[in-house]
Amino acid sequence: MTRASTEQVPPQTLRKVIVAAGIGNFVEWFDFAVYGFLATTIAQQFFPSGDASAALLKTFAVFAVAFAFRPLGGIFFGMLGDRIGRKRTLAMTILLMAGATTLIGLLPTYAAIGVTAPILLSLIRCAQGFSAGGEYAGACAYLMEHAPSDKRAWYGSFIPVSTFAAFASAAVVAYALEASLSAEAMGSWGWRLPFLIAAPLGLVGLYLRWRLDETPAFQAVKQEHAVAHSPLKETLRNHGAAICCLGAFVSLTALSFYMFTTYFATYLQVAGGLSRATALLVSLIALIFAAAICPLAGWYSDRVGRRVTVMTACGLLMGVVYPSFLMASSGSFAASIIGVMLLAVGAVLCGVVTAALLSETFPTRTRYTASAITYNMAYTIFGGTAPLVATWLISTTGSNLSPAFYLIAVALLALAGGLALPETSRISLHDA
Repeated sequence: MTRASTEQVPPQTLRKVIVAAGIGNFVEWFDFAVYGFLATTIAQQFFPSGDASAALLKTFAVFAVAFAFRPLGGIFFGMLGDRIGRKRTLAMTILLMAGATTLIGLLPTYAAIGVTAPILLSLIRCAQGFSAGGEYAGACAYLMEHAPSDKRAWYGSFIPVSTFAAFASAAVVAYALEASLSAEAMGSWGWRLPFLIAAPLGLVGLYLRWRLDETPAFQAVKQEHAVAHSPLKETLRNHGAAICCLGAFVSLTALSFYMFTTYFATYLQVAGGLSRATALLVSLIALIFAAAICPLAGWYSDRVGRRVTVMTACGLLMGVVYPSFLMASSGSFAASIIGVMLLAVGAVLCGVVTAALLSETFPTRTRYTASAITYNMAYTIFGGTAPLVATWLISTTGSNLSPAFYLIAVALLALAGGLALPETSRISLHDA
């Protein structure tokens, strides 16, 4: 790759790019979060049985199906993005994601159409997972290929901001619905409202994305007639080692993210004895805190470079994860907030530097394909399984602190993979 290009994108265009990239990512994660927060209600509507635990397991099994389809979506939309461009591909992903999410809000329940209801829910979740596979890596590439080389992590940090904001918004919506509606109203129509929100958000995102131009980097490749004809084949042939190294680091990003955003709400209740409402409040405070510090993490990464940021993130997570879990299991509201915030800082650093590395590690010709494969494989293996592995470790060892040691082990793997990558904080993405 060449050194930094002198071409600059106007600030007003960059602001539009941030909003257009972030809104699709928001819709993606809002849906995933809402489905998790409303899992017990969804279980009653689509998997009624005499065994509430069995119904909940089936609901989470449908949740996991979406993760299985993410790598496939990453490959499909990645190849498409490297062949026809980022803008048009991202328009497709947000349309499919928002449409599928809206359909969940309109689905007849088991009481109305019987076993067809959970089958349709599963098919829609597959479509969501497929579209989500092309969203995050594409949004990062779209934003990074517009951003100035000396501020890429700062601009890119607004993608993680939209992620944490989506989880926080989903928590607020779920809490507000459960607090304001009766159990009968919640089961009848209340659970549908969060999914229906995706329709207007998706249309706004589609409008914003369609109005923007293609990225300067992809336009340059197209003008030079250097667009990859077989991006998957080229990716696997030329970038296998980089995918493995970056994937090792992204595994820590995925694990810390899901432990912080998804698993900790359960851990606070099971190990700390907090009520569901209190645990949700602690998680909400930590999510808002995480969104607020993302730009600070981006500024830090641009200042010190990617390799130092990788070392900082891995070292910080290894250092704070044990006291974080210890405080979260104390049963104290204040200690729980501090514990979750400690974990949030490391998770934010990982997420922000990952957003930059996904685009900086690979050339423009195959950037979308290679980054989508790397991101989705790591998130499927380490992110989607985080709550399951953490629960299994606690039940097997009898120690509520055992998930902390699992995260430390993954952090060591991530550190080795991250340090095997070259420094990329100042390179140009305007290459052929």
